[in-house]
Amino acid sequence: MANIGSYFSIAAIFFFALFTTSPSLCLAVRKFLSSETDTKFIKTWCDATTYPDLCFVTFSSYAAEIQDSPKTLTTKSLFVALNSTRLASKNLTDISKTQGLKPRETEALQDCVEEIGDSIDELKRSIVEMDETAGKSFAFRMSDIQTWVSAALTDEDTCMDGFSETATDGDVKANMRTLIEKVAHLTSISLAFVNHYAGANK
Repeated sequence: MANIGSYFSIAAIFFFALFTTSPSLCLAVRKFLSSETDTKFIKTWCDATTYPDLCFVTFSSYAAEIQDSPKTLTTKSLFVALNSTRLASKNLTDISKTQGLKPRETEALQDCVEEIGDSIDELKRSIVEMDETAGKSFAFRMSDIQTWVSAALTDEDTCMDGFSETATDGDVKANMRTLIEKVAHLTSISLAFVNHYAGANK
């Protein structure tokens, strides 16, 4: 037993000396441990969403920024959803200008661009509201954000549904679905975060 105790004492002295004489190594270890903690926090929140895998892959890369802050994670999710929606809007607009589309396909695409435009506005309003600290109560502010993000998700679903019901070319429909599904999934994740954040701070 004495030998084991001596072994651990020597090991403790060794690691203490190593960390105190090598600040860069100590900092690296701290960053690693902090990163592990931050990604666990993100995984816990992502596991409560409908798309946990997409959620974790998307937000774990922001772990150092998010750390263990529910507000930062929620706000980041709104920015990610907004940027994805903007990109989809641009791509849909480009597709709508493609030569050889049927009139009903062009009309469906234009309707979809309009729906996605509304979604962009609602996500932008939500981001602005997340940064507000004066005026409304927290509960009232979060209620507004929940309403807007939910409306954004409805707009995206409406876009997909309207296009699916139109007699369109298979490739066009597949491209549309790929674009809008990811946007809708990211918005769904953001809505789950908003609901979680609102509920945890009542």
